[in-house]
Amino acid sequence: MNTRTESRFTPVEPDLYAKAFQLLDAAAEPVTPAAPVAPAPVSVILAAPTGHRPGPVERTLTDALAFLDTHGWAKHRLIHPEGARCSIGALRAASGARNAAYRDAGNILLDEARHQHGNQWESIPTWNDSHTGAQVRGVWEAAIRRAHHMNI
Repeated sequence: MNTRTESRFTPVEPDLYAKAFQLLDAAAEPVTPAAPVAPAPVSVILAAPTGHRPGPVERTLTDALAFLDTHGWAKHRLIHPEGARCSIGALRAASGARNAAYRDAGNILLDEARHQHGNQWESIPTWNDSHTGAQVRGVWEAAIRRAHHMNI
């Protein structure tokens, strides 16, 4: 095995550390450099955007939960006469179509429901109809966090 051990460090100003410690220690005496040195070239660092842009799955889950918050949550029916919906109905309303974001959001939601409530759930409607509003909301929130962390 051949391992290279030579290092390629960029030379630094000899008095750099003395100046740094002087700035950190206000009581220290001033340090004068041995000779004026030209400033080192500054490299440009491209910063990542500070704001999070939700992906289509996170956005679908978030919009669906907002729909449930606004219109109400229902059991045993897709759409209640007063406008409330079950979880799958809210997903459909939020996605607008049965597209990839709808499918992936449903998969994450069902996977999170199984994680929290057991692997026996074969579909979102059967899980939705067997739990309380608080339990359903907890799964929605966890699914949104998961989509956020997965950046999808």
